[in-house]
Amino acid sequence: MDTVTVSPKFQVVIPKRIRQHLHIEPGEKMVVVERNKTISLIPVGKMKNARGIAKGVTTKGLRDKDERFD
Repeated sequence: MDTVTVSPKFQVVIPKRIRQHLHIEPGEKMVVVERNKTISLIPVGKMKNARGIAKGVTTKGLRDKDERFD
């Protein structure tokens, strides 16, 4: 298990082994999530990686608004 130290500026360094394993690059943005007294860092994906995420999605067969509230 790796440990980190919080600097006087409240910064931490992600251990090299983890950076290499997760392919984290300098300048990469991350979302910080706190839940149940646990801090998670989640890499923000690049937009080009989302290309094709909605492939095949269609609105065909959806009900009209009038039908939803009958």
